[in-house]
Amino acid sequence: MESGLELKFAGGKPVMTEGSVIEGYASRFGVPDQGGDIVAKGAFGASLARLAARGDKVRMLWQHDPTKPIGVWDEIREDATGLWVKGRLLHDVALAREAATLIEAGAIDGLSIGYRTIRAEKDQKARRLLCEVELWEVSLVTFPMLPEAKLGAKADHEMEFAAALIAATEALRG
Repeated sequence: MESGLELKFAGGKPVMTEGSVIEGYASRFGVPDQGGDIVAKGAFGASLARLAARGDKVRMLWQHDPTKPIGVWDEIREDATGLWVKGRLLHDVALAREAATLIEAGAIDGLSIGYRTIRAEKDQKARRLLCEVELWEVSLVTFPMLPEAKLGAKADHEMEFAAALIAATEALRG
């Protein structure tokens, strides 16, 4: 792994659709992780723009091991909630097939970002606020550091809408 590369772990129950398509939040803005770091809104923007400008992509790795790519991230974007990712496990890769099985069984439930800090500040509680980071990779991991950021996560407003829909459906059923 590159010297100076930092890791942030996110977790939760993963969701896999269409066979091997996975999606969710790799990071959530404004939420302290177990190490006390907080990612600021917009922290990934410049890095994502640089990657796009040179036609490069953030890598999908297994447990942050650069010798174990297991898929591709087709979409990565910042929204009001955090860093949302969507990608595919590559079933021609044996480890990706194993990862899919582990995700389906609920044995793997974490995402983690590998990045370099470009700019950080200390907040009023002396926690590190990551203002700008250079994103290198997003890994599927066993032990996440940020439980609020997870594979299969939906934005808060989507969750509220889904809950309202369920409640309305149940009310109609009586």
